[in-house]
Amino acid sequence: MNKLRLLTVIAVAVCIIVVVIALMRCNATTSLHISHEGQVEITPTQIDSIRSIGQWEFLSIADEEIVDTVRHGFFGDDQLSRIYYGTLRLGLDLRTMPDDWITMDHDTVVVTIPSAGLLDDDFLDEARTRSFIEEGKWSEADRAALSRKAIYLMRRRCLTPANIRRANDNAKVQIEQLIRSMGFKFVKVGGSPSPLR
Repeated sequence: MNKLRLLTVIAVAVCIIVVVIALMRCNATTSLHISHEGQVEITPTQIDSIRSIGQWEFLSIADEEIVDTVRHGFFGDDQLSRIYYGTLRLGLDLRTMPDDWITMDHDTVVVTIPSAGLLDDDFLDEARTRSFIEEGKWSEADRAALSRKAIYLMRRRCLTPANIRRANDNAKVQIEQLIRSMGFKFVKVGGSPSPLR
């Protein structure tokens, strides 16, 4: 009978040890850990909403040019002088940005933008154009040639490195403010140079 009791106690002890080991392994493999990374990703929907802004103007430059031409003739010279007005707008067309223009680097939103360019080639205000000297007969082709010259002069005067730099600086500040307003604490806006149109 002592042997039977001893075997029963040993069997019960072995069963308890097996159960304890099984419970320990079960707890080790099904433990629950909650961790918080603290990193928020910018979503494709947010990027699309930024892209939907379209053309974003960062610098506007009003200009006026006096352009004239003289045609020498046998009986005298013909002269045409006109004043042209225009407003050149420098900015970015966000709809043309590549897919990877906004990325995440750990907890920082990284925005890569090209250099600001002329948003619209049609900046000449034809309605305000005035002739102040018009002697002789001038065709519409002659007036169109003067308009092309005025456009060239306005581009040369307004699309200077200093103005482009001001537009790029404004772009970086305004885009950073936009991203921060969306709830992102760390924002880095950098440029990649691109030629102006």
